[in-house]
Amino acid sequence: MSFIKRVLSTVTGIFVFLFICLALLIIIGIFVGSSPDEKIIVKNNSVLDLKLDFPIKDYAGKTVFKNYDFLNEDNKNGLFNIIDAIKYAATDDKIKGISIENNFIQAGYSQTKAIRDALLEFKKSDKFIVAYADIYTQKDYYLGSVADTIFINPAGMLEFNGLSTERLYFKDFQEKSGLKMEVVRLGKYKSAVEPFLENEMSENNREQIKVYLNGIWGEVTKEISESRAVSVERLNTLADSLLTRSASLAKSSKLIDKIAYYDEYENGLRYATSLDESKKINTISIVDYAIHTANKIKTKKSINKIAVIYAEGEIIYGEGDEETVGQGTMSRSLIDAREDDKVKAVVIRVNSPGGSALASELIWREIELTKKVKPVIVSMGDVAASGGYYIACNADKIIAEPTTITGSIGVFGVLPNVKGLADKWGINAEQVSTNKNSVVYSLFEPMSETQEAFIKESILDIYELFTNRVAEGRGMTQDEVKAISEGRVWTGNDALNNGLVDELGGLDVALKHAAEAVEIDNYKIKELPIFEKDLDKLLQGFGLVKSKEDILKEELGEANYKIMQEIKSISKRKGIQLLFPFDTEIK
Repeated sequence: MSFIKRVLSTVTGIFVFLFICLALLIIIGIFVGSSPDEKIIVKNNSVLDLKLDFPIKDYAGKTVFKNYDFLNEDNKNGLFNIIDAIKYAATDDKIKGISIENNFIQAGYSQTKAIRDALLEFKKSDKFIVAYADIYTQKDYYLGSVADTIFINPAGMLEFNGLSTERLYFKDFQEKSGLKMEVVRLGKYKSAVEPFLENEMSENNREQIKVYLNGIWGEVTKEISESRAVSVERLNTLADSLLTRSASLAKSSKLIDKIAYYDEYENGLRYATSLDESKKINTISIVDYAIHTANKIKTKKSINKIAVIYAEGEIIYGEGDEETVGQGTMSRSLIDAREDDKVKAVVIRVNSPGGSALASELIWREIELTKKVKPVIVSMGDVAASGGYYIACNADKIIAEPTTITGSIGVFGVLPNVKGLADKWGINAEQVSTNKNSVVYSLFEPMSETQEAFIKESILDIYELFTNRVAEGRGMTQDEVKAISEGRVWTGNDALNNGLVDELGGLDVALKHAAEAVEIDNYKIKELPIFEKDLDKLLQGFGLVKSKEDILKEELGEANYKIMQEIKSISKRKGIQLLFPFDTEIK
């Protein structure tokens, strides 16, 4: 027995040793890989490789590690880093042109349009833009259609069939499973909770989805038409009849210029850069060039700054992080910009479907306080709906892309209920209380009429507050706001017509208005928020630091800890929600 114990302890020791070595190697790798001294060299006669096959966020993010400064990250692969790089390339003598290759772009339509607009500006430099793909997705082609020459592989295909979306409905599933969502909503177009109430799409929801899909498709086809000299009517015929499904059909439809293999495409690049066929093409990736560009822009001399604060992701009550918008992070960013004397104006870039009503109101308040000190301009990205519009509505000016999805001024509340499932499994919940309404809500009991009345009252209060905020911010009456609200979603084009936004354009337009408001010509950009991380917590995953969770497990026991985690998960979305169904994917 003692022999077995010695063997087991030896094996365990080896595993622990390997685990520690692995953790140290990762830390060393991060340290070495993030060295700020690393230089990116741009060679003469280079081609900028615009390969965008990674998730594109508006803000790449800046992260500082508590007590470990050498791990700090300042990424430069965000949307506006890419746009800045394209703009800089137009004036860089070392860059001869841009190659757009096999992207499968992971960006929204408004983000794609912003990059496309930058490419159109680049073309004014008389440098070339060429595009190649084995397979063009619809969004890839929308971006690549700016190219002087568009290539496709002989066995390739071009997807061009219009836009669609699909939503799942769960009413029958809830009844069969016993897992139910108790829903109270205000706004006939507030479709985020419709799948829990119906088995099929309502006419109101179908109407608004059709309107914004047609709006986005109209913008896409208009811009492709201008670049390719093919009428919008013809483009719709091509989409309806799938007349671009092969390389030969795509070329005969005039959406493709040349059918070629990749090596032939490379020879074309050599010709464009005056290289012999035996010579290697000097290419630099857009990510590396964006880092190079950012370092160049940093040298810009000006004491004036404009703060750009990014609100990207679902709005939550709490701190927030790279994936969510929390009032904690947003408030600190706004206070930072407000109290920094060098910051003359603030631009808030909103790319959010909304979320917590309370957090939205708290962020709104900080924006209101900032407005009293400095101009605040909002730039809308792919989506600035519901709570995303709430935090935008009181800005001095709102700029949206034509393809932005915005509005959705409505409110809903959702509470999970497992009464049906509990009955099936023979679980019965009994409550004991001191007062009539001591039990606010139970997962194991249906919502009572009294409880529903209280929730409806709260939702109505939030709706009245929301529409009042919009009315004050937009110079409208509350009745005028309600006439275009009820949860209705609009594109940027439609929002311009109904008064929800002031102008169409990108972040550059918002920055222009911010600079004009404070009468400055030259300025630096201060990007916020800055996210803080604790390396000790990250190391908890390697078992090198005892975590708060480990301590709780010891004190509560494994079973009780799991119950606590379940309750925590359910309560993540606190309070009444202002949320657009961002899982509605446009295909």
